[in-house]
Amino acid sequence: MLIDHDWHLDAYLDQDGAQRIGGLWMLASRSPRSLIHLPMRTNRPPAGETTGRRLDLVLMHHSLQFAPSRWKQVRGCLGPGRPQTVDLPQAGRTEAVPADHQARHHRENRDLFHQRLHAETLFMTGSAKVFRETAGLFLDVAGKGPGHVPLHPNAAHFCIELHSNDGFLGNAREIHIEYCDQWHRSGLEQRG
Repeated sequence: MLIDHDWHLDAYLDQDGAQRIGGLWMLASRSPRSLIHLPMRTNRPPAGETTGRRLDLVLMHHSLQFAPSRWKQVRGCLGPGRPQTVDLPQAGRTEAVPADHQARHHRENRDLFHQRLHAETLFMTGSAKVFRETAGLFLDVAGKGPGHVPLHPNAAHFCIELHSNDGFLGNAREIHIEYCDQWHRSGLEQRG
């Protein structure tokens, strides 16, 4: 589930969801002609407080130059889809590419995420490099979150942030990525 809190975004994921999103993040890094849609708004919410506007997510390479204002029309034409399998070399890990941490903070840096909200959907637009370098955040949540909860029953909160100080966010808000192991039974019971 992805929730908009105006000044930041919260992504609540179980292990499977974090692995899938990490893999789709890698797909976005390797497939610049793909628009990757994750319908998340109607998913079951995690147990606990989850107020805020629920969002779907679209990942896309900046070279697509897709106008989010066209999304409602495109989404209306989508059918139920069909399952597909994509082979990603080392999809479970990010590639060992040396990061130039100083370059991330330069004004000329074009490897940044930009976000737009339209039609209850968050559009994450970025370069192949920025998708590749940040996919590991989701994979870390998938790998470390399930083990953290039983070891820390009084502080069963495992999270990672896509933080503004990391040098990945251009025109984009921070994303708090939290592992959750307890979920409500249906996505509709929490709506008011």
